[in-house]
Amino acid sequence: MSRDLNKLFKYSLFKISLIPLMLLIISTLVFILLRIAPGDPVDAILGSGANEVSRELLRDKLGLSDSLLNQYLSYINNILHLNFGESLSTQESVLKIILKSLPASLELGIFSIFFAILIGFPLGFLGLKNKGKKRDYIVRLIGISSYSIPPFWGAMLAQLIFSVNIRIFPIGGRFPIIHSQPQITGFLVLDSLLDNNLIYLRDSLYHLALPSLTLGFLLSGIFSRSLRLNLDKAIKSDYVNAALCRGITGRKIILNHALPNALLPIVTISGLTIASLAGGALLFEVTFSWPGIALRLHEAISQRDYTVVQGIVIITSLLIVSLNLFVDIFIALLDPRIEY
Repeated sequence: MSRDLNKLFKYSLFKISLIPLMLLIISTLVFILLRIAPGDPVDAILGSGANEVSRELLRDKLGLSDSLLNQYLSYINNILHLNFGESLSTQESVLKIILKSLPASLELGIFSIFFAILIGFPLGFLGLKNKGKKRDYIVRLIGISSYSIPPFWGAMLAQLIFSVNIRIFPIGGRFPIIHSQPQITGFLVLDSLLDNNLIYLRDSLYHLALPSLTLGFLLSGIFSRSLRLNLDKAIKSDYVNAALCRGITGRKIILNHALPNALLPIVTISGLTIASLAGGALLFEVTFSWPGIALRLHEAISQRDYTVVQGIVIITSLLIVSLNLFVDIFIALLDPRIEY
């Protein structure tokens, strides 16, 4: 046992040691792509009609008149000191912008994954229980269709149905404009509970419901398909047949033997799903006017705000890499068959 833990510890250290290299590659790619992309942050701030003197003064102030090599070295040095600089357009600290926007995206992501599991798992069980029947084909169709719908199109469709036609939910935003948001942790649902304010809790859940349910439904197909396939494979395994021979009932076999083994691949898929969520949430947050980090990234790109784009990409990449590392270690602890 101690030998296995020692191997797991070395494996974890090896994975952790790769994180700085991955972040360096990502940071370098972001720096290069932003510099070769069309557009100038000076034009975005002053407008194309500004005189040349004003343009040069602003360029010197923002540090854009230095050579690309000096800009890159300064950029890497600042990252090593956890200094992401200031926004080129608002002069606000990039780290402050990220800390202000990140809780909104995390809150939306957590509720979306919750609804994805809540929708996907029952559909997976239903499809497996009716394998080869009409219900099974309907569940498969729902799973494939939900995952195939582009997030921004699904968001607009949900807004059209539930906000414009039926008028059940608000069309966008995170909180009513007429109220001041509770500011404790940045997670409005949690802040409302900590503040013991049921009105704020109702309003935050009301605005969160449609985007999280929509995104949860779009992601549910991954969980329904994965659970159905892995649970079907586990039921056909030798250890399940042995349990049947010992007279164990079908429900106990599924809950105690088949399901725990079927859930292991789903843990891996959950990590990959969250990673894909970070990329696919960009247009989703824009469509719902959700003030998360993806919406802030969209605004920074349109304004050619280099420092904000760089900071958001680096922090998001760090979160995704760290999450995948946690998932790898967690699976290695759960499944002794995995070699590392």
